[in-house]
This record gives sequence, C-alpha cells and structure tokens, in this order.
Amino acid sequence: MKALLAALLMAPLLLDPVPGPGENTTQEKEQSGNTVGWRGKHTSIRVSGDVRGGSGDGYRIPRPCWYEPGPTPEEMLRQRGEGRDAANRARIDEESFQAFIRQFKDKIGQDGRWWLPALNEADPNGVACWADLEQFIFVPTGNTPPSGLTMEQLAQIARAALTVPEPTVKLNPDAGSYVNLPTWVWLEGVGQPRRTVTAELPGVMSVTLVATLEDIEIDPGTTADRAEVTETGCGSAGKPYTKGGTFSCGVRYLRSSIDQPREKYTLTVTTRWPVDVQSQGGVVPFQFAPVQLETTRDVQVGEIQSNVTAPAE
Repeated sequence: MKALLAALLMAPLLLDPVPGPGENTTQEKEQSGNTVGWRGKHTSIRVSGDVRGGSGDGYRIPRPCWYEPGPTPEEMLRQRGEGRDAANRARIDEESFQAFIRQFKDKIGQDGRWWLPALNEADPNGVACWADLEQFIFVPTGNTPPSGLTMEQLAQIARAALTVPEPTVKLNPDAGSYVNLPTWVWLEGVGQPRRTVTAELPGVMSVTLVATLEDIEIDPGTTADRAEVTETGCGSAGKPYTKGGTFSCGVRYLRSSIDQPREKYTLTVTTRWPVDVQSQGGVVPFQFAPVQLETTRDVQVGEIQSNVTAPAE
C-alpha cells in the first residue's frame, strides 16, 4: 500500500509539452489577514477560484520551492545561446560562453525537458529554499526529479491560496447581556458556504480543493463555571434570534464581566470548513485538515438590578 501511495504522489508529470516558466513570471494571489498565501515566482502554475474576498488560516506549503518542467532541449539552447545577453557574454569571454552552452547542445535530440526552479514568494522561507536549487536540471521524459513538483505539492499550493469569508458575529441582546440571560449567537456575511480553488500546471496536471462550511464552535471567552455554551441548534452559521423562539445556539453567562479586562468577555466564533481534494484523475490519496477561521466579539455582561422598597406602615 505504501509503495502504491508513493507511486501516486510521484507520478510522472510530462503528459504534454508545456511552455517554460517565464524568468519573471509572478502569480499575484497573496491573501490578507493572518495568512501566508500564494505569490508564485518563476512558475507556470495558475491558481484560480476563491482566493480573494476572505482570509486564510495561515496554512503554509511544507516546501515553498520546487522544480517544474520547462523548455525542450531546442528551446533551452535558443533561450540561453541567442539574444543580446548571450552576445554580450560571448563578446566578454567566448571560451567560457561556449563551455556554458555546451551543456545545452549536448541534450539536443534527447527525449526530455529542462526543469527550472520556482517558489512561493509569499512564504518567508521561499527565497532561501529556491536559492538552494540548481538553476536548471535535465530530466528524461516520464521522470520526476528530487524536489520536482508533485500532485500533492500542487494541492498544497491550492490550499495556501484558499480563503474563506470573514463573517460578522451577531448577538441578541446586542448592546450588552445580563447574568443568566440567553445570548443568541449567529453569523452574517458568510455568503456562499462553498469555496473552491484550482491550481494547474497547464497541460500537465490540475487539482481542485472544495471547502464547505460545516459548523461553528463558540468559545465564550471564560471558564465553564462562568458561562454555559449551547450549540445544539447552531448548524453552519448559528441561529438568528426570533421572538418566542427556542434558544439553541449561544451563551448563558453565569457571572458579570465587571472583573474582566475592559469589563468584557471576548467571545470567539470559529467557522469550520472541511476540505475535499479532487484531481484530473479523481480523488487523490491525501487530505487536509479543515480550514478554521476565528472571529471575535466583545460581550459586556451585567447584573440585573432590582429596587426593593419597604412596605408602607
């Protein structure tokens, strides 16, 4: 089983010819908020879908650099041996220039491609990782080199680019609650509860991630002896307040917040988005943990005051 899994993850990439990565190709898909995100450099990978209009959860690609298939032997020789830069190098040192391009001439007619390094520039470790790779390596058709792009790594790129909405936490009572009074909790601004991102190396492989909002988790911002959480009716976005309705999603605070920092509790609602992975050949043999995004809201909880008057004599 392990051998089969390894074979699937390192399956040959060269299905059809693809153009080589541009020397300055950059994919601008960096996220906002607390995420590392995706900003590809020197790459032909294309990322599309729900990569904006929300936030990620800080997921980082385990290895933020890789090799990907690039020019044919003929294309590589033309790129490196022609043009103004090549002419200038030859003019400065013809012997060194000829020694340099000999490695490309030697591959003419061979079945394979030159693979070039690429990186996720949005990752703080991306440049250092990329600098440790060779400038180019020749790979025979049907092989994937060490550190060569795999389907799993392409899925990781899609995962880093994935964003989910940052909703607004709504409460009732809204301005402030009271001890032992049910505080209803729900979300607004969730939008479509389904997010997709596709990462593709054109003509080679493609992978799509589908994240679906499944449920929420409420943290009242204090200990169990000070608050009771009810989540039986929360569903995927909480339960809006209805007059005369049954309280089934929210918090009942048992003590005042007067002794808390800023005299408030910090309530946190976490949305949970399980992620499915799909590729050109169907479901792939690896999965990701759900995307989890936290949204906070201050809650001031007071004591219900009552006035007691002595009976008239």
